[in-house]
Amino acid sequence: MAQQQMGNQPLIVLSEDSQRTSGEDAQSMNVQAGKAVAESVRTTLGPKGMDKMLVDSSGNVIVTNDGVTLLSEMEIDHPAADMIVEVAETQEEEVGDGTTSAVVISGELLSQAEDLLDQDIHATTLAQGYREAAEEAINALEEIAIDVDEDDTEVLEQIAATAMTGKGAESAKDLLSELVVDAVRAVADDDGVDTDNIKVEKVVGGSIENSELVEGVIVDKERVSENMPYFAEDANVAIIDGDLEIKETEIDAEVNVTDPDQLEQFLEQEEAQLREMAEQVADAGADVVFVDGGIDDMAQHYLAQEDIIAVRRVKSSDQSQLARATGATPVSSVDDLTAEDLGVAGSVAQKEIAGDQRIFVEDVDDAQAVTLILRGGTEHVIDEIDRAIEDSLGVVRTTIEDGKVLAGGGAPEIDLSLALRDYADSVGGREQLAVEAFADALEVIPRTLAENAGLDPIDSLVELRSAHDGGDTGAGLDAYTGDTIDMDAEGVYEPLRVKTQAIESATEAAVMLLRIDDVIAAGDLAVSHDDDEGDEMPPGGGGMGGMGGMGGGMGGMM
Repeated sequence: MAQQQMGNQPLIVLSEDSQRTSGEDAQSMNVQAGKAVAESVRTTLGPKGMDKMLVDSSGNVIVTNDGVTLLSEMEIDHPAADMIVEVAETQEEEVGDGTTSAVVISGELLSQAEDLLDQDIHATTLAQGYREAAEEAINALEEIAIDVDEDDTEVLEQIAATAMTGKGAESAKDLLSELVVDAVRAVADDDGVDTDNIKVEKVVGGSIENSELVEGVIVDKERVSENMPYFAEDANVAIIDGDLEIKETEIDAEVNVTDPDQLEQFLEQEEAQLREMAEQVADAGADVVFVDGGIDDMAQHYLAQEDIIAVRRVKSSDQSQLARATGATPVSSVDDLTAEDLGVAGSVAQKEIAGDQRIFVEDVDDAQAVTLILRGGTEHVIDEIDRAIEDSLGVVRTTIEDGKVLAGGGAPEIDLSLALRDYADSVGGREQLAVEAFADALEVIPRTLAENAGLDPIDSLVELRSAHDGGDTGAGLDAYTGDTIDMDAEGVYEPLRVKTQAIESATEAAVMLLRIDDVIAAGDLAVSHDDDEGDEMPPGGGGMGGMGGMGGGMGGMM
């Protein structure tokens, strides 16, 4: 309870259940929380990074080394730690890769700041120095960036391969990289690249090498009636965002039938309505119809008589892709369907993949929606390949949009570290120490790459610094051999935006946490979850009660 003396009476500001942590204790608690998050994913970085297994309360298992997946699945309930998780989420949304790097840099910035705070450097001084260093780092990255043409297939495939390295897809890296580049190019238009138009269909069975790209859309459904054709060539495609059923009244209604003829007339009227729906689809010239809702059994019968393939309960995302791929215009009702609303596909067929029936819409002119079929032996394998593909799609999209890349293998971080140390000499006051700390923090990436590969991090850093001092800006660490090699010549690239976004997000998160000197927990958070513990606070909580722990999932990972 916070209170202030006014005369002889205390002024109560907070409720008795609230708890407050101030000054150095608050800073220390937030720094420790951020470092803990970074440490939990640090061993997953790089081509030799390890996987982690997450088991939720329902017993579902996820095996991955994807940073944002790990952090989003952990039950993190510390507010400071949650800010570091947001760094990974922002990185994923903006670029699609580099989530682990961004979090690891955040943690190291906090670790370096902790040492300076112990030397009585004020947090605002640190924040200012970090911001100046980040701005200088972004400018330095722009200078060493390599221009890439969007038609340079070889470099784009190398970028895709770099993103999926270490994620279980190495055995078919060349094939998958080629598929990713083809997919991104297929959906690229004047507005950029929308990867939502690339559908990833996961199929358990076969090997990774059986994965393929379909220039069109695969709908995880089958035709509604066995009497319908399996295949339609040069098909006109209709998309209906509604039902092919008799609409029910919006109010409760009761129909009294006193004569069998009246019942027969009533049924005939319903049947006539359904027949009319099927005829409307046929009159518009449709060979295939995809319906958002249901299709009445009688309507199915009449559609089959017209040799029309009908698919029901198609997801809105699939409908959007079908529209983009075929050029069809979705209509809200069959009454609105005209020949102008139809799209065209060279082939629409029901095929079997690994025992499941799916509808393939292929051979579309200038396919602007494609489907990537991923194959694998087990569900866990496919899920991890799917995450690798998602990262690759993101980096190829970013490269095509920006046209700039950097060498990988820790090369940019070493170059920035050296540049920032030179820049620090021109910074006055104590901010100079913060800039130097920022330079040290960036070296956490090559150091972690070396540690995860079982190499001596000090020897690796010394060799890398020596190479960069000699002017080799592309020198990076080969995690497989331990040698310092030219990453540019080796074809190991990352988009420029991956690095700039990681540095910007990591800096902002670290600065925000460092500037917090007072944490007030509301009453319901300050009370321990376990009544038997009484007033005891969990370890590491700094008096923050329930917020002190890192959550059940996080605690199990540490």
